[in-house]
This record gives sequence, C-alpha cells and structure tokens, in this order.
Amino acid sequence: QLQLVESGGGLVQAGGSLRLSCAASGRTFNHYSMGWFRQAPGKEREFVAAISWSGGTTNYADSVKGRFTVARDNTKNTVYLQMNSLKPEDTAVYYCAAKFLGRGDYNYWGQGTQVTVSS
Repeated sequence: QLQLVESGGGLVQAGGSLRLSCAASGRTFNHYSMGWFRQAPGKEREFVAAISWSGGTTNYADSVKGRFTVARDNTKNTVYLQMNSLKPEDTAVYYCAAKFLGRGDYNYWGQGTQVTVSS
C-alpha cells in the first residue's frame, strides 16, 4: 500500500516557476515508477511526466519538454516536478501516481494540487 500527498501548487504569473512535491508513505517507495498527470477543467486527465524507480529514466509529454523536470529522492520518499516557463495552458489540477515496478497501470494516486497560471 502506498499513500501519496501532493503539495506546492498555487497561483503564478505566466513565465514563472513552481515546484510540486509528492510525498509517499510506505517503505517500498523505490519499487515504484512515478508519474505526474494533470486535468484541466472540462478536459480529460493527461500524462505530464514520469520517472523510473531508480530515477535513471524520465519521459515527458511534448507539451512540457524543455520546461518541466521530474526528479525523485528515494531517501525522502518524494518525487518532484519542477515547472518553469509556465503558460496559462498549464493551469490544471496536478496529480502524482505510482506504478509498482513500472508495470501495468498506475494504481496509486494522490488527491491533486491546483496550479493556476495567470496571463
């Protein structure tokens, strides 16, 4: 069992930065690949970024490549999403999720944190 709690969301002007954190409970955090997703009002949830259990592999949605960076600290059971050069279209609720050994579906989700980018 893994519980995930996101933090770090807020209101920022276009061009600004935010860093989201996702703290996980449980002793086997380093057995999970982690992902960030987002859902804007009236839209489906979409993939943003992911990082392997070791942190050695990352991938990103095309819309955030070069602006967002995903990282993890397995000693702190935390995954981060550094978001730079934010745009109004990045406004959404951001969720972190966990996938055991990187297989199958993401089966643990946080409650989400709101990010609002003003123009």
